[in-house]
Amino acid sequence: MTKRSSNADISRRDLAHVWHPCTQMHDHEQLPLVPIRRGEGIWLEDFDGKRYMDAISSWWVNLFGHAHPQINAALREQADTLEHVILAGFTHEPIVELSERLVALAPPGLTRCFYADNGSSGIEVALKMSVHAWRNQGSPEKTRFIALENSYHGETIGALSVTDIPLFSETYRPLLQAPLRAPSPAAPAGAPDGDCEVYCQRALEGMESLLAKHAHEVAAVIVEPLVQGAAGMRMYSPRYLTRLRELCDEHNVYLIADEIAVGFGRTGTLFACEQADITPDFLVLSKGLTAGYLPMSVVLTHARIYEVFYDRYDTLKGFLHSHSYTGNALAARVALASLDLFKQHDVIAANRQLALVLAEAIAPLRDHPQVSSVRQTGMIAAIELVRDKANGTQYDWRERRGLAIFQAALKRGLLLRPIGNVVYFMPPYIITPEQIRWMVATAAEAIDEGLRAPAGRFSEAGPSMA
Repeated sequence: MTKRSSNADISRRDLAHVWHPCTQMHDHEQLPLVPIRRGEGIWLEDFDGKRYMDAISSWWVNLFGHAHPQINAALREQADTLEHVILAGFTHEPIVELSERLVALAPPGLTRCFYADNGSSGIEVALKMSVHAWRNQGSPEKTRFIALENSYHGETIGALSVTDIPLFSETYRPLLQAPLRAPSPAAPAGAPDGDCEVYCQRALEGMESLLAKHAHEVAAVIVEPLVQGAAGMRMYSPRYLTRLRELCDEHNVYLIADEIAVGFGRTGTLFACEQADITPDFLVLSKGLTAGYLPMSVVLTHARIYEVFYDRYDTLKGFLHSHSYTGNALAARVALASLDLFKQHDVIAANRQLALVLAEAIAPLRDHPQVSSVRQTGMIAAIELVRDKANGTQYDWRERRGLAIFQAALKRGLLLRPIGNVVYFMPPYIITPEQIRWMVATAAEAIDEGLRAPAGRFSEAGPSMA
């Protein structure tokens, strides 16, 4: 009989060879890995039989939980038919159908789909395509970007250039293009609830000033609509996006909407841009696109962009960007299965009801002496922790309070991954009201334990668990 693996066995073998993402590996001299044997629904199970509720959809991707039977069946059927074929000069039915359905669902006017392998790659496509489009139109000077303060768009070189999280970008500064930085419309860290419109107006004034001065050299403005995820789930008004669209049109600048994190129902609408009634020039999607099953991203754009690349080969106007796995048939098929679930179960309407339960569950945390802000947009909720609520004094990042809360939650069977001192929830859409209440109550216990823990046990490792 084959010996069944244990957590300890898998961890030992892992640490011998695997270099984990967004991780200071030195932490694991003290912090145990959590080896996962299987997943089902909202639950993950380790090799020792302990279960964990996945409150963050495994980095915001598993919209319908783990091992969903309908998606599993679609994947098996596709694997028996066609796993992959080159998308240059060839095509296949799943990618054609997926493109048709995305166009039908997307904001009006987005009619062309360009596929890549992950969110960062999708951002690279949008950035390159925007610059190249201006070049093809006789404006080669338009090569710069405007990005928001506290923005996060990925960790490849182009995507990192428009990211404003120093933990990720500062080391690689010599490699990066310097964008123009516009004020964020979201409230800053430690700010109390309220005053959303004040920050929104200040940000719009700052953006208008930048565009008035630099539009002649700017290819595009890039934003995360409604929620700046890796900055700590910082949320802002749809009014900002509505006016931003107008400003981009007035100044002849493209608008890139990075909906990698917020797309596919997270904010209460299928796409966040819907709440501002706008159509961006480029809509970048990933994460929930394949419901957490396989890597894939897509950039949707309109016919006017497509047409400036459409010409004889000898003009050299073609968009030469590719990935070996572009338009992978397996990924396309599970994306279609995910879209089927949205339609069959009216997921958006159901999410709105779940969001009300989540709002009710997190409301008492506003009275916690170390909570400065409780905020929510749809199925995203965040609790910001401070040392002193009265004056907004932050916890020193070296205390690793988020890590202590992470450990306390794991003990209780709950997977959280705080971003600095922000605890957030992005659960799978199949979660029940009772499970939401348990999730929040358990997180509250973990917060209390984590804030009582001795400070700085892992201080050498770094400030974030994004």
